[in-house]
Amino acid sequence: MEASRKLSAPAQPQVAQEIVQPAAKPRRRLVPSFLGDRLFRSLTGFLALLVVLLLIGFAVVLCMQSRLSLARFGFSFFTGTNWDPVNEEFGALPFVYGTLVTSAIALLIAVPLSLGVALCMVEMLPQWIAGRIGFLVELLAAIPSVVYGLWGIFVLGPWLRDHVDPVLGRYLGFLPIFQGPHIAVSLLTAGVLLSIMIIPYITAVCTEVFRVVPQTQREAALALGATRWEMVRMAVIPYGYSGVVGAIILGLGRALGETIAVAMVIGNRAEIAASLFMPSSTLASVIANEFTEATGDLYLSALVELGLVLMLLAVLLNAAARALVLGVVGGQGEGR
Repeated sequence: MEASRKLSAPAQPQVAQEIVQPAAKPRRRLVPSFLGDRLFRSLTGFLALLVVLLLIGFAVVLCMQSRLSLARFGFSFFTGTNWDPVNEEFGALPFVYGTLVTSAIALLIAVPLSLGVALCMVEMLPQWIAGRIGFLVELLAAIPSVVYGLWGIFVLGPWLRDHVDPVLGRYLGFLPIFQGPHIAVSLLTAGVLLSIMIIPYITAVCTEVFRVVPQTQREAALALGATRWEMVRMAVIPYGYSGVVGAIILGLGRALGETIAVAMVIGNRAEIAASLFMPSSTLASVIANEFTEATGDLYLSALVELGLVLMLLAVLLNAAARALVLGVVGGQGEGR
């Protein structure tokens, strides 16, 4: 027995080596994964750089094509109120005013409605009903702009003129923005139409933001005695605040750049009107209406500069909104 044990003892280290040695082979397989990571990082970095280059390219092309207007009018182009193609006098302030007013009206109407619809689908309704309502809301984004414009001319504009404008003038007529004649094509009509067009965008993003709120936060608020509304106000909305602001930025960008529908219902008048019942124009609508009629080089250059102004306005508003989000999120982090 002892002899057999001695004979079998030297064989054990060989078995251990045979078992341990194959474990070192998979190290050679890490090289392709490192190469794939490098390729993925380079590709995504190139795509991100491409977006920045496209933005810079747009700005460069617009500056080059509008150099005649920039050289003649300078900064007065942004502050001038006279738009006279016959005498080649161009000022963009009425169109900037119309763009800002219609976008503000659209956000004032669309943001509360979108938040209400999103919260209702996430917090109140059963999932089988919420899914169908969400599908119907998203269908609004699939309707072409020209269809919105036709609906605004024949349905929305006359309805606002006959039913909404008289009520606003009767009870809020002491304010300058609700004074003047009641007509179907106006700043108010364009703003209301834009609000309907941006509701699906804001609603879709807000719905996804509220759905990712951890269920434990809701349960904790309810366990502490909060009502359903208090739970939404203290646990759901603060958690998704940055996402809600991002959705509003998306809707604002849609409102700033809308062209055909606004051009059909705003009246297309190059004036700064104090009343929301009066016609006006936006940067996008005047470009769409007059670009084919621009025969002179200076006229064409002025229209291209309007596009440059619209681009700068969108960048500035998005940067301001982003700074607001970072400030609020940073303040909440310091408070914690």
